[in-house]
Amino acid sequence: MKKLLLMIALFIGVTASAASVVDADVMGTKDDKACHYNTDRKADKGSEFIVISKKDLRLYVYGTIKGDTALLAKYPACLSKVKGQKQKVGDMKTPSSPAGKPFSITQIQDASTWKHDFKDGRGSIKAYGNWFMRLKTPGHNGIGIHGSTNNAESVPGRASEGCIRLRDKDIIDLKEHYARVGMKVIILDEETSQLPFEAKAQQKQIKTLQTK
Repeated sequence: MKKLLLMIALFIGVTASAASVVDADVMGTKDDKACHYNTDRKADKGSEFIVISKKDLRLYVYGTIKGDTALLAKYPACLSKVKGQKQKVGDMKTPSSPAGKPFSITQIQDASTWKHDFKDGRGSIKAYGNWFMRLKTPGHNGIGIHGSTNNAESVPGRASEGCIRLRDKDIIDLKEHYARVGMKVIILDEETSQLPFEAKAQQKQIKTLQTK
C-alpha cells in the first residue's frame, strides 16, 4: 500500500510539473524561443493582431479561428530600458496603447542597411534587422517593431530606446507569416500581464498541448 501511494504521489507530481512547463511556455516565461501555435488551423484572413507585454517581455500574435480568438505565435522581445508610459522624445520609454485604442502598423520598411549610434563607443552600426514595422502611436513618432542586429543579447530584456526589438530571425518570421500594414498592435503597460481574452486563448492552447 505504501508503495502504491508513493507511485501515485510521484505521478501527480510529474503531471503537475509537466503542466506547469506547458503553461510557462505558452505564457512566455519558460524559455526564449519563438513558437508557432495552431499551425494545423488557419486563422481568418485579416483577423490577426499583436499584443506586446512589457511585463512578460513577449510579443504575441492572435487571430480568429472559427469565431474564437486563438494564440498563433509568440516571440521574445526587448522593450525600453526605462519603464512607464512614454511622455516625450528621448525619455527611453515604450508607449502603452490606451484601453480600447490599439496602435497599428503603418509601414513595413526594409531596414537591412539602417544604422544607429547608441553612444556606447561602437559608433554607427547596423541595428534594425531586415524589417522596421512602423507603428502609429499618437503623440509619439519613430516607434516600431524591428530586429536586433548587433544587439541580439538584449532580447528578451529592457534595453531599447523605446522601440520593440525582436531577434533578427524572428522579425523575418513575423513579417513572412503575420505582419501587414493596418495590423492592430496592443502594447500593455508593466502592470498588466494579459487581457481577459488572452487568458482564455492561452489556457485553451495549454489544454491542446497537454492532449498531444
